[in-house]
Amino acid sequence: MKWLKRNFTGIGIVKLVIYAFFILFLIIPLLSVFLVSFTNEPINLFGSLISMETLQHTVSQFTHATVDNFKSVFSNGTYFSALLNSLRLSFLVSIIVLIVCVPIAYGIARTKMPFKKTISALCTIPLIVPTFISAYAFIIMFGRAGWVTYLYNSLGGEGFLIDPYSFTGIVLVQVFFFFPYALWPMVATFKVSDVSLEEASRNMGSKSWLTFVTVTFPLAIPGMLSTALVIFAVSFSDFGTPIILAPTDLNLLVVEAYREIAGFFNWGGAAILTVIMIAVAGFVFWLQNHFFKGKDYGALSGKPKQVKMNDNKLLSGSLSVFAGFVVLVPLLAMLTVFMQSIATTWGVDPLPAGYTLNHYKDIFTNSLGNIQNSIILALGALVLSIIIATFVSYFVVRQNSTGLDFMTTVPLIVPGIAFGIALIQTFNTAPLQLTGTAAILIIAYSIRRLPYMVRSTVGTMKSIKGDIEEAAVNLGASTLTAAVTVIGPLMLPGIAAGSILVFITVIKETSITILMAPAEWAPMSLAIFQNILRAEYYSAAAMSIVLVVLVLVLQAIANRFSRKEL
Repeated sequence: MKWLKRNFTGIGIVKLVIYAFFILFLIIPLLSVFLVSFTNEPINLFGSLISMETLQHTVSQFTHATVDNFKSVFSNGTYFSALLNSLRLSFLVSIIVLIVCVPIAYGIARTKMPFKKTISALCTIPLIVPTFISAYAFIIMFGRAGWVTYLYNSLGGEGFLIDPYSFTGIVLVQVFFFFPYALWPMVATFKVSDVSLEEASRNMGSKSWLTFVTVTFPLAIPGMLSTALVIFAVSFSDFGTPIILAPTDLNLLVVEAYREIAGFFNWGGAAILTVIMIAVAGFVFWLQNHFFKGKDYGALSGKPKQVKMNDNKLLSGSLSVFAGFVVLVPLLAMLTVFMQSIATTWGVDPLPAGYTLNHYKDIFTNSLGNIQNSIILALGALVLSIIIATFVSYFVVRQNSTGLDFMTTVPLIVPGIAFGIALIQTFNTAPLQLTGTAAILIIAYSIRRLPYMVRSTVGTMKSIKGDIEEAAVNLGASTLTAAVTVIGPLMLPGIAAGSILVFITVIKETSITILMAPAEWAPMSLAIFQNILRAEYYSAAAMSIVLVVLVLVLQAIANRFSRKEL
């Protein structure tokens, strides 16, 4: 009776509804895709609950269950090579990103590096560019008719300077467009290291380079390892770059999973690849937590120390040149896409033959629906995310709901292509036949980006004292009314901060969109992808610029709002 009384209040029912939402659209799809890996055909779990005939069919499916799909991971050359190639790609990208970011992070945090503010600003460019657009930009630059290829051949080279349709091409795109994910945490690591240890080393006669190698660098290793695991997970789950650049003889898990479900309708093959992706991503997430659990890497004392910037001109100048080269590549990539978007024709010459705005006119005439779809779908996902995240934050902070906290963490370790396949397999038949609808697309977007909103609102929720809510309850308001009318308005700063992030990431979403978006609800990202496949490069370039500008505007609004809040 106590359980019923506690849970069948207004706030209790909301909590049960949110649990039901996660179970329905997250837990059951992930469970379903695991079961399909044994049956080789979709399982209608929802239909089994309401139809005896469907239940009998489901039971019969399991009488023929097999572990052949799991064996095929090692016996099937395509699957096994896809796994090895994906692991090799992610590991290589992680190592190169660390090598690239260490000098730049040190230069920003500890030296008087020239053009530091400009370089820092340019480092944000890769964060706003969807990965498939960056891959497309590399084709325009380094492809057979690319301007870089033209310059390379003009200087006496033969063929490609870099073949974009190769393993090397994928690695370079991911390195140059993923490095900011590691850069800023490493900058913070260098800034917070205890400089007194470095001063002690120098006072004992150590040279600056030796102090860096023996003191500064080791103190930054924990932060470096953490960011390396983040880059590994981001690279492993990236769909946009491989789907554009991967050659036919290069097998990668995300591409193989997409082909199995979208090209061959091989439910069992898609399911086992999905299970593998989730397992690898989950292992990386566990490894990161395990590595730092129970360990103390603190090097800061209670006494603040003024960080002395290294003013060695040779060092700071060299770091500035290196950092400038790294940020120049993404900048040139986006400028190249822009040039393509205003070109009449652009072949083997270094510059277009002429310039026009007709490609933009065509977009706003013929593809305006794609832009509207992107905004409508993103707004739908945003509204759903706000509602769920607000209540989840309340339950996590006020009621210590570890279950909901865990469920909002799960999407972080599930690659987008894997989650899309799980949803397709689960909601492909009646009574919940949602595959191919805008509703399931909005739900998929919101679940994928919900962790960002929850982290933002939880922080705000923790800053709100419980006595404010208690006062409303003592005045006669129900707990639900107090949460909505008192706590809700106080959470607006956190909601606003998370909202922009959710909206931006949904606008850029690639894997879920390409896999699940129906034709009538095709957003910009899907339209760009289809234009690239159809070799309509000028239209693809113009819409890519529109998408990036939209993200930039939203980012500017977010930054302005954040400054006002501060």
